[in-house]
Amino acid sequence: MPRSDLPPATASAPIEARLQEIVFPDHTNHLGTLFGGQALAWMDKAAFIAATRYSRRTVVTARSEQVDFRLPIRQGQLVETIARVVEVGRTSMQVDVELVAEDLLSGERETCTRGRFVMIALDSRGRPVAVDPLPG
Repeated sequence: MPRSDLPPATASAPIEARLQEIVFPDHTNHLGTLFGGQALAWMDKAAFIAATRYSRRTVVTARSEQVDFRLPIRQGQLVETIARVVEVGRTSMQVDVELVAEDLLSGERETCTRGRFVMIALDSRGRPVAVDPLPG
């Protein structure tokens, strides 16, 4: 018998979320590049959305792992934050996130930052709850 606190399972649950932002002066450090804390906030937000859409549950961040800041992202660039659910445990989802900077005038795009976030699904009482495995 199905439990009433579980959302209906769906085979077509989205595993990806994409967000876009422009790097404005209030997002930058003293060098005119994206402040690392702002990058992490955008990455965490995208991981949250991807995990929530996949699980259709309330989720919280359990951990961020191995965030690599490879290239600076400059003021005025468009940043696309791409988050993908790549692994699912019993109650956790691992979400890979990348920041891709785009020069709006030339169209040149570069992946600048990558990281992995572990998100935990919660039930209505705030306790970890099982998540459906990734399809196929």
